[in-house]
Amino acid sequence: MNRIKEILEQKGIKQTWLAEQLGKSYNIVNGYVQNRQQPRLEVLYDIAKILDVSVKELLIEIKGENN
Repeated sequence: MNRIKEILEQKGIKQTWLAEQLGKSYNIVNGYVQNRQQPRLEVLYDIAKILDVSVKELLIEIKGENN
């Protein structure tokens, strides 16, 4: 799970702008934003760089019973 949608809203950035910066289609980026699909690690680093945040800020920590 990721926080891309939350970060975009905080920064007032549109998904279309992020898609342009990444060189990806709006549909792909929308899938990331809606958590229907997760970006590859390389893409996650690109998103973090574009949004000027750490990769860790883009991720949601999931705590299970074993953690």
